[in-house]
Amino acid sequence: MTTASEDPPAPADAAVRDRSQAVLRIAPPRRRLELGLGDVWGYRELLYFLVWRDVKVRYKQAALGVTWVVLQPVLLMTLYSLIFGRFLNAPSHGAPYSAFVLAALMPWQLFAIALSQSGNSLVTNQQLVTKIHFPRILLPVSAVLAGFVDFAASFVVLMVVLAAHGIAPTVHILLLPAFLLLAVIAALSVGILLAALNARYRDVQHLLPTLTQFWFFATPIAYASTLVPDRWRPVLGLNPMAGVADGFRWALLDQPLTSAPMIAVSAGLTVLLAFVSLAYFHRTSSTFADVV
Repeated sequence: MTTASEDPPAPADAAVRDRSQAVLRIAPPRRRLELGLGDVWGYRELLYFLVWRDVKVRYKQAALGVTWVVLQPVLLMTLYSLIFGRFLNAPSHGAPYSAFVLAALMPWQLFAIALSQSGNSLVTNQQLVTKIHFPRILLPVSAVLAGFVDFAASFVVLMVVLAAHGIAPTVHILLLPAFLLLAVIAALSVGILLAALNARYRDVQHLLPTLTQFWFFATPIAYASTLVPDRWRPVLGLNPMAGVADGFRWALLDQPLTSAPMIAVSAGLTVLLAFVSLAYFHRTSSTFADVV
């Protein structure tokens, strides 16, 4: 009588080999409103290395290094103080004009650098996008986060200027991170949208310098938002950085918060823009390797 022979048990290393040969399927998002924010946290270690790489590349072989970050706002503050503060006698609501300008110039510098770097992030990292699979959202996000090095240096300069004018921080400074977060979300929202558009339409990279310059003059940095009539101030709030500039001045210089509706409009528009930009970027990310 013959018995059926039993197959020998598979060795343990075969099971490990089967798991190591698992297939990763890359597919476009199934939901139209999917944002892909979980990818940022799941690849946080890669995000850290991308941020560190951007910081090193920015200051590599620079004779003055991070000193350029300090010189730029100081030179602009000096220029605007002479032209708008001394010659044109622009109002600063009782605060020293140099501190008045620098308080708004500091978040603007973070926004402008982040906007430029993130808008070009997919194009400048073309080799990575076309050869390696990873969440593409990490490239504009890392470009924005790398700007915090510049912001930290500018913040030290601002504290020195405030101390030189005898301006002591008040309890309002506790809300400064909220306005900083608003500036970062605004930079991420616009930068992510421009990065996705720039991957398909290279005209965007030529538009970026003009857009940044126009945006600067549309933001109350060298002038006070109170120069705009009250009925038009919510319209000024359609510029997210207008609310950030006034919020920084209120938190650092203890000035009356006369533009609360404008700040509310800026915050609401920034959240809406972030949602739309993330949805569009995640929806089109599967085509970046083909068009970049």
